[in-house]
Amino acid sequence: MLGQSIFDGGLGFPAMVVHQDALEHNVATMAAFVRDHGMELAPHAKTHMSPEIAALQLEAGAWGLTVATTRQAQVVRGFGVGRIMVANQVVDPVGLAWAAAELERDPDFEFLSFVDSIAGVDQLARHAGARPFQVLVEVGHDGGRAGCRTLAGVLEVAAHVQATPGVEPAGIAGYEGGLTTGDEVRKYLDSLQEAIEYVRVKNPILTVGGSQWFDVIGRELVATQARILLRSGAYVSHDDGYYRERTPFNRMEGELRPALEVWAHVLSTPEPGLAIVGMGKRDAPYDEGLPIPRRGGVTIMKMQDQHTIVRADGLKPGDLLAFGISHPCTAFDKWRVLPLVDRDYRVVGTISTNF
Repeated sequence: MLGQSIFDGGLGFPAMVVHQDALEHNVATMAAFVRDHGMELAPHAKTHMSPEIAALQLEAGAWGLTVATTRQAQVVRGFGVGRIMVANQVVDPVGLAWAAAELERDPDFEFLSFVDSIAGVDQLARHAGARPFQVLVEVGHDGGRAGCRTLAGVLEVAAHVQATPGVEPAGIAGYEGGLTTGDEVRKYLDSLQEAIEYVRVKNPILTVGGSQWFDVIGRELVATQARILLRSGAYVSHDDGYYRERTPFNRMEGELRPALEVWAHVLSTPEPGLAIVGMGKRDAPYDEGLPIPRRGGVTIMKMQDQHTIVRADGLKPGDLLAFGISHPCTAFDKWRVLPLVDRDYRVVGTISTNF
């Protein structure tokens, strides 16, 4: 149905569409932001796992792609990506065997992962091949997820990396996304900058998350003697909920635009003011807020597997409703092929996903 409107009868509903202008705007906006602040972007591909979107990001100058698992690494390697960062501790023997073989097969391939313990370093070393694994020592914070909690812990792990055959130090990693205030983020970034001073490697990498606080990161890390890599992921499609409320562009000039939209039919109006919509948890994310109705006077009451219950007047079975989404990282994974549409909702391409 290339060239046709999604409303001409060739597309079944419910359907999630991707707005081309918003997608391209977001890719260009973040590419410009990191360039203007002396940083680089390693977009987190777990958001979309799409070869088409990955190509847009790489063409815009991305350093490479970030993933969360070695399984995702294998998928994006199939996209032709030459640099992959696993923003996680990697201990799976099967995944490590694949990575070691890929490093040996292709001398130009770059593969990085995180470590935060001596046991984790040793696990990598046991599975290393002819080329050592490059690792980033992760620095955590109280109440956060992984990462060394103290500078002494960072130094201990870094020293073990230096002394262990099969692994090589590449820099420091952190994740600030779970922090709630700018002051907390600045304090945490200070700990990362302190840690990078102890990494004895030429042109070290300092990588951070960068979806909710990239404005603070851009200011605080500007003078750091390291290669700064942001791992922002959700920016690429943005949303109408969670990230709309939290984007740093609420605090500075510029904007990201929501690129995802779900269309669904009204199936039933069993009571006055009540409608059942043919969109459910299998079609749209709900973990960080419910979908956002694009039609005034519509309020979502509850989502079920295949249905959404709404309060609204004047609806009838067969009506089409549009919804924005909240949290793109659990939106793309619900669809294998999404129509890419222009401003008039004509299909201009497809976005495929590989979850």
